[in-house]
Amino acid sequence: MPTADEDRFAVEVRPVDGATVLALAGELDHDTAEPLRTALAAARARGGQRLLVDFSRLRFCDSTGLNVLLHNRLALQETGGSLELIGLHQPVERMLHVTGADGLFPLHPDVEAALARRRRA
Repeated sequence: MPTADEDRFAVEVRPVDGATVLALAGELDHDTAEPLRTALAAARARGGQRLLVDFSRLRFCDSTGLNVLLHNRLALQETGGSLELIGLHQPVERMLHVTGADGLFPLHPDVEAALARRRRA
């Protein structure tokens, strides 16, 4: 059974090789989405044009989390930027697939693969 600390949602933001990585942990839902909204808005305000959202430690994401991602994807597209998703696994991957949102984002297995893809492009 998860401890209270394991249930908390957290966002860790770090610059990596010309991109901004937002590593998510815990459960992303209506009650916990504000830290992600804030972190994404701050990253965009600092001029982040390539945002990599790492889901590898996220256990759950509901429609509120998806809406935050979709909103930021559109905002970044307007300025030529991108929002890319990393480390998806069940049930998050299924939710994105069922909604069709998996086709809207570049998907990568891990941060290294995402960074390597950009270097080759």
